Amino acid sequence: MVDAPELEAFRLEARGWLQANLPESIRDNPSQVALAMVDGAPQPKDVLLWRSRLGARGWGVPTWPTRYGGGGLTASQASVLKDEMARIGAINPIGGLGVMMFGPTLLEYGNPEQLERHIPPIAKGQLRWCQGFSEPGAGSDLASLQMTALDEGDSFRVTGQKVWTTGAQHAHWCFCLVRTDKGPSKHDGISFLMIDMASPGVEVRPIILISGESPFCETFFTDVLVPKANLVGPRGGGWQVAKRLLQHERQNTSVGSSPIGVASTANIGDLARSHVGVDADNQLVDRDLRHRMAEHQMQARTFALTHARAEAESRANSGPSNTASIMKNAGGQVRAERAELTIELMGNEGLYWSEEVRGWLRGKSGAIAGGSAEIQNNIIAKRILGLPDATDTQPPKAR
Repeated sequence: MVDAPELEAFRLEARGWLQANLPESIRDNPSQVALAMVDGAPQPKDVLLWRSRLGARGWGVPTWPTRYGGGGLTASQASVLKDEMARIGAINPIGGLGVMMFGPTLLEYGNPEQLERHIPPIAKGQLRWCQGFSEPGAGSDLASLQMTALDEGDSFRVTGQKVWTTGAQHAHWCFCLVRTDKGPSKHDGISFLMIDMASPGVEVRPIILISGESPFCETFFTDVLVPKANLVGPRGGGWQVAKRLLQHERQNTSVGSSPIGVASTANIGDLARSHVGVDADNQLVDRDLRHRMAEHQMQARTFALTHARAEAESRANSGPSNTASIMKNAGGQVRAERAELTIELMGNEGLYWSEEVRGWLRGKSGAIAGGSAEIQNNIIAKRILGLPDATDTQPPKAR
């Protein structure tokens, strides 16, 4: 617990450090950091400098332990740092799947050797990770996965295919679910492995989407030897590790993959004024559109505040809970509404092959990534509302 005077002292410390270390070019153009965080994007010199400085300080992952390169801050201090970074226009350049989901999971389930080796490079933004979960025959029903890992003494021999592997063509490592054993249920015998993407037998094929982008890939593993030291958690106990990781994923994807998130509605009003026009009172001439835009901005702001509260609660309670499923569905809906409004505001220009149109098309995957909306509804129904499982043949117990 940090008292108010200490927190204020930390605020002044953070403000001074940011003022001294944030490159001037980034202060003038913060969006270049967000653009550089896209897989395969150019890396401007000042973005690399900013990433190096923030990583050395540990503030890219402010609440992670200092022993592994994190900032060691309390939740309150991390909130202050976030406010101060927003005030000066300092976007966090350290992110990706390693920070969003794998790092927090490894901190909980990894052994000391794994933490010492893998967490510091993530904390400094030096390595990219990808996620090997979905397969051609195992998407929403993930526990049906068939990629095998045969016991070869000190190693596993991994063979199979993963699909929709985000950023696999740029990733250094993959955290992966494989089947090491047979069990009484399909959830048993699944293990969680870390696989070096430079290993012989790994092949990546990007999938070109309707938006023209290819963030997703097919990834093939043919007789890939993976040291048993790369096993996270107990052999055959990977499903429990995966469920925890998916909670982290859903909490983070609820605000979108960009550092800005769904609450960034600042430019939608300017877009409306330039394309739709305003009356003498500087209000949109389309009254119905004005009403829908106001409603969307209220929803986005409400979601942003709720997400901030859920994020603070997750830090206080050692990680996200099943409420991450609620946040993912709600965030996806807000982003979809924003994309639809943007295209409508642009009128005929919305028919062009523009960045806004590509974003709208790309957003169609939001209801599927990290577990489909239907899967989230099932989790909400069973684990939060306590409703009976549709497959349960036993009558519900009287309350």
